[in-house]
Amino acid sequence: MPNIIHTAGLVRCFGTVCAVDDISLDVPTGIIFGLLGPNGSGKTTIIRLLLGLLEPTSGTAEVLGLDTRSQADKIREQTGALLEHSGLYERLSAEDNLEFYGRVWRMPAPERASRARELLTHLGLWERRKEPTGKWSRGMKQKLAMARAIFHRPPLVLLDEPTAGLDPVAAAALRNDLDDMVAREGITVFLTTHNLAEAERHCSRVAVIRQGKLLALGHPDELRAQAGGSQVEVIGRGFNEDLVVQLSRRPEVTGARIQNGRLIVDLKDNAEAAPLVAALVCAGVRVEEVRKSTVSLEEAFLALVEEDHGH
Repeated sequence: MPNIIHTAGLVRCFGTVCAVDDISLDVPTGIIFGLLGPNGSGKTTIIRLLLGLLEPTSGTAEVLGLDTRSQADKIREQTGALLEHSGLYERLSAEDNLEFYGRVWRMPAPERASRARELLTHLGLWERRKEPTGKWSRGMKQKLAMARAIFHRPPLVLLDEPTAGLDPVAAAALRNDLDDMVAREGITVFLTTHNLAEAERHCSRVAVIRQGKLLALGHPDELRAQAGGSQVEVIGRGFNEDLVVQLSRRPEVTGARIQNGRLIVDLKDNAEAAPLVAALVCAGVRVEEVRKSTVSLEEAFLALVEEDHGH
């Protein structure tokens, strides 16, 4: 599958500060790609570089096979974007907002009308299409802004923190719309966020950056694996430090400890909990409950950021 975005050694400095520092990444076509990082890590700067709104200090970036330095206008013609501002005219109705952007994109009148009906119906906004958008909730406005970004059927959409500031219900609705949009429209989404749960559920591939540097790149499962395997929490009686030492020597165990009266055991990747439980029973432990969980993307992200900070 060809890459829709390719960057090599991308750098952007503002004076003595390098907001983007040697970023090389590839984004395959047809996925939701998540760019993760704390506030101020360079996510928005990368989006602006990809759209050709900023020139790189050094390195290169290609979007849709086009060079961001010399072909920025063509890139913006063929992409959709939802950045810090929604791009909506709040005195206009939803219908008129989309009509305006359809004219900007030089879409024929029949196509503008059918596309507006299609998107507004799908997003649950059709019945309120005549209302001025200034009276709408932030969640509704953000849905309409998403419709604006994909109105001209671009193959690539860049979204900068699209759920920031939304309440949990509105954010969940927008994320579901995003998933459906990728499936229905066949587009690629480049998404920046610091919402790790959002990225874990919706992104096929993620990059983690901090202070402009790329810390990790891969599928969320790969990042979780880098941070460690699974964890087993055992509730029962008969735990002691000798048992902890014995468990720590087992080949599938990377660590063990007693915490708040419970036994916590860290397992290597893909290790099963059953042999561990059997060993505990043989050692005289009275096991009442066993819970196994995997490292979340948030835990993996924090581990990456803290490790980098420690350096």
